[in-house]
Amino acid sequence: MGIKPVKVAQLNNYINRVLGTDPILGNVSVIGEVSNLKFHSSGHVYFTLKDESSKVNCFLAASNLERIKSPLDEGMQIIATGYISVYERGGYYSLNIRDIENSGAGQLAIQFEKLKAKLQKEGLFDPAAKKELPAFPYKVAVVTSPTGAAVSDITRTIKNKNDFVDILICPVLVQGPAAPEDIVKALDFLNEAVKDVDVIITGRGGGSMEELWAFNEEAVARAIYRSRIPVISAVGHETDFTIADFVADVRAATPTAAAEIAVPDIREVRTRLSDLRESLAEGLLTAVDKRKQKLSALDPEAFANGIRTRVAFEQVNAERIMDFMTSHIERRIESARDRADMLHKLIEASNPTGILKRGYSVVYNNKGSIINNVSDLEAGDLIRIRTSRGSAEAEVTRVDKES
Repeated sequence: MGIKPVKVAQLNNYINRVLGTDPILGNVSVIGEVSNLKFHSSGHVYFTLKDESSKVNCFLAASNLERIKSPLDEGMQIIATGYISVYERGGYYSLNIRDIENSGAGQLAIQFEKLKAKLQKEGLFDPAAKKELPAFPYKVAVVTSPTGAAVSDITRTIKNKNDFVDILICPVLVQGPAAPEDIVKALDFLNEAVKDVDVIITGRGGGSMEELWAFNEEAVARAIYRSRIPVISAVGHETDFTIADFVADVRAATPTAAAEIAVPDIREVRTRLSDLRESLAEGLLTAVDKRKQKLSALDPEAFANGIRTRVAFEQVNAERIMDFMTSHIERRIESARDRADMLHKLIEASNPTGILKRGYSVVYNNKGSIINNVSDLEAGDLIRIRTSRGSAEAEVTRVDKES
C-alpha cells in the first residue's frame, strides 16, 4: 500500500512545526560574517551569515532591530541568536534573529584593511600620482559586465551628454573567482593595444562586500595604478568603497556619476563656443573701428597741417632758446671783461716800476740784495740806488739806526 501524497505547503508546514519544537533549533546562537546585507523599506533586515565553507540566510524583524545596540555593517563578525524557521511559500529556512552581539571584524573586512594599509604604504594612493582627466576625450573605454545595469547607465549618460564621444565596451566578469584576472587583462589590453583611448571607466553596480570583492583584489589595484590612461573607478553605490576607488585617478560614487565626470556636456560646450564667437566678433569690430580712426587721422592735408603747426612751434621754440643763449653769453662776456680789468689794475698796482715812477727808489748792497733795514749797512759800504729812470752807485758815509 503506497504512502498518501501531501501538498508542498503541507510538507513545508510540517517541517516548520518540527523545527519549531526542536530544543536546539528553537534557541540557537550562530557566529559568522555578515554578507549581502539589505535593509528593506518595511524596516526588516535580510542578510547572509557565512563562514569559510557555508552560509545561512538570516531575517531580522524591524521590531527586534530597535533593540540591537551595534549597527549592522557588511563584513562584520557577529553572534546571532534566534530560532530556525521555514518560509513556507518559498520553501527555504532561515535564522530568525532575536539578538545580535558584535564579535569583531569579518575576514573580508580584515583582508580589506590589510591590503589597504599595504598599498597605501607603497604610495599607490598618493595624490601626486593621480593623472588628470582630459577636458575633451574622444574615446571612453568601459570595463564592466556587458549585461549589468552599470554599462547601460554609463553609455546612456555619455550619449545624452556628448554624442561626439566614442564608447568602447570591454566585457569582463565583475564577480566571482575569475573576475579579477578578467579585469586586469582588460586594463592591460587597453593600455598596450589600444592607442586612442582617453579615459577608462571600470566598475559595476551595487552589491554586497563579497559581490564587489573583485575590485578589492591586489592585482586589480596594481593594474589600475600602472595604467597610462586615466582610470575612473565606479564600483557600487555612493556608500561603497573598494581598494580600486583609492588607487584610481578619480573615484565616482556610482557608474552614472563616472559617466558624468568622464565627458563634458556638449550643450554647455556649444553655449560656451557661441559666447566666445560673439565676444570675438565684438572684439574684432572694436579693433576695426580703432584702425579706421587711426587711418582717418592720416589724411594727407590734415597730416601736412599738423607738420606745419609742429614746425612753426619748434621754430618759435628755437628762436626763444637762441635769444636766451645770446643773452646768457653776452652776460658771461661782460662779466669776464670786468674781471680782466680788475685783475689788470691789481697787476699794475703790484708792478715795481709803477712804484718807482711815483718817486720811490730801491737800494741794493754790493751783492745785489735789496736793503730793507739800515741795520744791514755799515759806513763805507758800497750801495747801488735804482730809480724809475736809471741807477747810481754810492758809498755809505753814515748810518743812523733807530733806537
